[in-house]
Amino acid sequence: MKLFYFLICSTFLLLQSCSKEASSSTSSTSGGTSGGTTTTTSTTVPDVYKKIYGATSITSDGTYITIKSTGLPDHKSNYYASTNALSDNFSGTTFGGYTFAKNPNSIAEKAYVFKIPVDPKMASTHAATPLGAIGVSLNGIPFYNQYAGPNQPLTNEIVSFDRYWGHPTPSSAYHYHVEPLYLTTVKATKSALMGFLLDGFPVYGPEENGTTVDNTKLDIYHGHSLATADYPNGIYHYHITAADPYINGSGYYGTPGTVSQ
Repeated sequence: MKLFYFLICSTFLLLQSCSKEASSSTSSTSGGTSGGTTTTTSTTVPDVYKKIYGATSITSDGTYITIKSTGLPDHKSNYYASTNALSDNFSGTTFGGYTFAKNPNSIAEKAYVFKIPVDPKMASTHAATPLGAIGVSLNGIPFYNQYAGPNQPLTNEIVSFDRYWGHPTPSSAYHYHVEPLYLTTVKATKSALMGFLLDGFPVYGPEENGTTVDNTKLDIYHGHSLATADYPNGIYHYHITAADPYINGSGYYGTPGTVSQ
């Protein structure tokens, strides 16, 4: 009889131990010495980020979404070499009604790594956007801010925007300062998701619910909080507009992640 009870008790203790091990493999515990709160961190990439079709990889560590891209546009451009299938001979009117004038630069492959918060929140201090990449578009091309250089407007650069309103830097980094016309007219629509800024908040096109968005409908950071097709419960989001500052205003609404190349 004693042997019977010993076997029963041993089995119970073994099952209890296994249960604790299984729990610890899916959760992390934090809290004070008198008790803890069990939380689970998911590394699953939310579906909305999978719309970034130009990424070479998209992963999550539960805190940041990491997006890698070559920075090569998937559309025609005058800045591709003549031997490239996407080389273009565009000579028409570009953004703002200007006649296109090619700059001396060319497109080259990059190795972008964008890290953006998976759960973006409004920052207590709004950092200014730097020169260079401030976000990533659906085709993996970086967004740049409204300046050609330190506090220099885009006035003299607009003429060099190709048929899809992008151009490369002297270091061959292709990018968009304004509406990515290929995305708004070929791959998606003018009201669709265009990508994300480094603070994790989404960027939408120049229309909302069939109406053109202008700067008067946006705050100083060039966004507002409303429901969207991707976020039916509402989220703060930026809008691309036809007038300066085009994509972002007086800094990031949230706390930016990082970008390297």
